[in-house]
Amino acid sequence: MSVSLLRRGLELLERPGRAKVPPGLRRDRAGPRAVGAARRRKRAPEPGWNKATVKGRVVKSAIEEYHKRKPVNHLRENLQYMLKGKLVADKAITEQVLTQNRGRKSKDQPPEKTEKKQPKGTVFTEEDFRKFEREYFGVP
Repeated sequence: MSVSLLRRGLELLERPGRAKVPPGLRRDRAGPRAVGAARRRKRAPEPGWNKATVKGRVVKSAIEEYHKRKPVNHLRENLQYMLKGKLVADKAITEQVLTQNRGRKSKDQPPEKTEKKQPKGTVFTEEDFRKFEREYFGVP
């Protein structure tokens, strides 16, 4: 958004009783000298030590820095903490917690376990089949 569009928008939002300033008295930074003024303005130097000098600087060891930032494996301590308390909840309570935390959508529901049907034994014996064969096909 350009500055002119922004000014026009602000003029539209201006209160109606407010007087407009004539263009000659307006304090804009639009002059040629104002462009680089912000860049040229420097912060005042802070009192303290100069960073360009080496005096008073402590040399850090790269190995110490590496060991300081090296990730630590907390597995053994965590396992000891977890195994310290031997409290085991009832299976009914754990199932209840799991069903409460499960979503209501069908994709969140576990598949229902269907009982496997046991193959029923046949009522007929081998002799019955042979007898049927003889009667039906005429095989002796």
